[in-house]
Amino acid sequence: MAIHITGDPAADKVLEESPFALLVGMMLDQQFPMERAFAGPAKVLERFGSLDPAAIAAADPDTFSELCRRPPAIHRYGGSMATRLQALAALVEQRYDGRAERLWSEAATGEELLARVMELPGFGKQKAQIFVALLAKQLGVRPPGWEAVVGDYALEGHRSVADVVDAESLQRVRDYKKQKKAAARSAAT
Repeated sequence: MAIHITGDPAADKVLEESPFALLVGMMLDQQFPMERAFAGPAKVLERFGSLDPAAIAAADPDTFSELCRRPPAIHRYGGSMATRLQALAALVEQRYDGRAERLWSEAATGEELLARVMELPGFGKQKAQIFVALLAKQLGVRPPGWEAVVGDYALEGHRSVADVVDAESLQRVRDYKKQKKAAARSAAT
């Protein structure tokens, strides 16, 4: 299935071709527009020349940070995200032999998959739930029980990046998030 998250066919192709890129895009999806976060792996590939977890983990931290911070940066917090990206790469290299897809292809249940994703640097429960929903909805990765562990992110609609398939669905997700934030602010006052 084709991925259409970034609005840039070349960046989306990187996400399609590299499971690690998809994982990195989700890691970067924090306090930053989602389409720009998911375009981050393409920037790393262009500047660093590789998305190989072993190469990224072994890169000089200062040099790697500089290439992540260089405008346009991979994230508004390019330096801290470069550090987190290297930690993610090291974990994928050590635990999954550099093959990010093993994270989900070897998970027997939705619960196990969620637990594996939550072990990654930068992935709290909500982000892990969204990533599991993205895997299910866009890549067909649906271990038994995945719906239960992701909660409402399994439902039809436009709640998260898991539901983004084009520019229109991206806008619908944005509108949904705005409504949720407005409701939360209203409830707090």
